[in-house]
Amino acid sequence: MKNDTRPIGLFDSGIGGTTIWHAIHKLLPYENTIFLGDSINAPYGQRSKEEIIHLSKKNTEWLLQQNAKIIIVACNTATTNAVSELRNTYNIPIIGIEPAIKPAALNTKTGKVGVLATQGTLKSKKYTEAQTLYPNVEFINQIGYGIVQLIENGDLYSAELEGLLKSYLTPMIEQNIDHLVLGCTHYPYLLPVLKKFLPSTLKVIDSSEAVAKRTLKILDENNLLKTDKLPGYSKFYTNKDVGILQSFINGSGIAEKLDF
Repeated sequence: MKNDTRPIGLFDSGIGGTTIWHAIHKLLPYENTIFLGDSINAPYGQRSKEEIIHLSKKNTEWLLQQNAKIIIVACNTATTNAVSELRNTYNIPIIGIEPAIKPAALNTKTGKVGVLATQGTLKSKKYTEAQTLYPNVEFINQIGYGIVQLIENGDLYSAELEGLLKSYLTPMIEQNIDHLVLGCTHYPYLLPVLKKFLPSTLKVIDSSEAVAKRTLKILDENNLLKTDKLPGYSKFYTNKDVGILQSFINGSGIAEKLDF
């Protein structure tokens, strides 16, 4: 098996994709990684499909210029709207992120699953089709208006954010959901806030661990693993606020500003 030291490339509409990066780095600590946060254009969820495809291609091409060996679309909205176009355009493994409704649908006891996601994800054809696979499950979908913007501004523990979350999720709780799917890579950062008011019996699901396992599988199948067992480097880039990105990577690397 060859030692492929080229980096894993990840992009998101902002800093949310760092939740995927954390899962990747935990499972594959020897791999080199490059993360690109397109925060200046966040949130993608309020953009047209054409805009999302254009931005996703731009991000992918920048990562390919950095010699990425695989691309992780660490953004639910970009995945549901652009991943097919990316796979048809670029000859490289591309992994997408989708709301983890399958484990929720298979394990619900009440038959009701809450999904909190962006407008771009919930209104996409890909997500609509995914729900039809589980006709006996009622999906209670809620667009998380304003959440990404607050996280991108570093207002993670603000009263405004907590108020928004309560207004979105209380009706779901009252309708007896037993699983809550976080359908945006920004949203796992909400867990400390969610624990304040969600019932302890309600299971919260995100896709980060599943994506990391999928990445390992694809790298292995394509003989792309870095096998030297030397610690990998991690590079982080944003086209907006370096300080905010830095605060979300917890000393795992140095965030740099990119004119992009």
